[in-house]
Amino acid sequence: MPVLEGKAALVTGGGSGIGLGTAKVLAADGCDVTIAARTEERLKAAVDEIRAAAAHPDVRVQYAVCDVTVEDDVRAAVALAAEPNDALDILFACAGGALHLGPIVGADVAAWRATIDLNIVGTMLCIKHAAAVMAAGGGGAIVAMSSIAGHSTHRLMSAYCTGKAGIEMLVKVAADELGGQGIRVNAVQPGLVATDLVAAITVGGTLLDDYLEQMPVARVGQVDDIAAAVRFLVGPESSWITGEMLAVDGGHHIRRGPNYNLLFEP
Repeated sequence: MPVLEGKAALVTGGGSGIGLGTAKVLAADGCDVTIAARTEERLKAAVDEIRAAAAHPDVRVQYAVCDVTVEDDVRAAVALAAEPNDALDILFACAGGALHLGPIVGADVAAWRATIDLNIVGTMLCIKHAAAVMAAGGGGAIVAMSSIAGHSTHRLMSAYCTGKAGIEMLVKVAADELGGQGIRVNAVQPGLVATDLVAAITVGGTLLDDYLEQMPVARVGQVDDIAAAVRFLVGPESSWITGEMLAVDGGHHIRRGPNYNLLFEP
């Protein structure tokens, strides 16, 4: 029997990339999966992919159109994921990103604030509503999406770095608050992973070279690398792990962060 059979999961940012890849892994292990994101057409296509990967035809796969910075959207997505038994076992708060790139001096404040809102407030809202349902059901497992940017500087990406660092402290506080209710809270810290969002970097060039020079295991990560780590953190194998930030980055975290100035140099 698949290990996660009978469990219910919500994956935000589940329409593509790491969120979609993780949703497929969870469904393949028997988990009922609800994915949430802002673009409905992308979600519909993703649901088909997840169903094709599911352990068996009875695995429930559905989607919710959701902006994680809008509390009513998050509340509705959690409620949908908890149907039909008012139970939610797993949250992967994957939605996030960067809406600002450039030096702090001269930064677009609106874009800077929007990046903080998306990463920190969006993750907080997901934890807030998912944890309430999990606590009523006796517990659960939450994984947030951090990054090597949460602890290593990325020049020109101050908002993103600050957002991910904020997520890591949020995870620690949530783990401390929620452990007594049977809820574990951890995060993954991916390095450079081959997704559409960073295709301009992974295709090649000086910035990619700089990334690889900082990795003891010098290759671009794959979605499955991160999905496997999330699956571990939400599964029974990690039942005594909470408040942990798991680096999945080829060892990049033991060296320095990437130099985004290289994008703008001749």
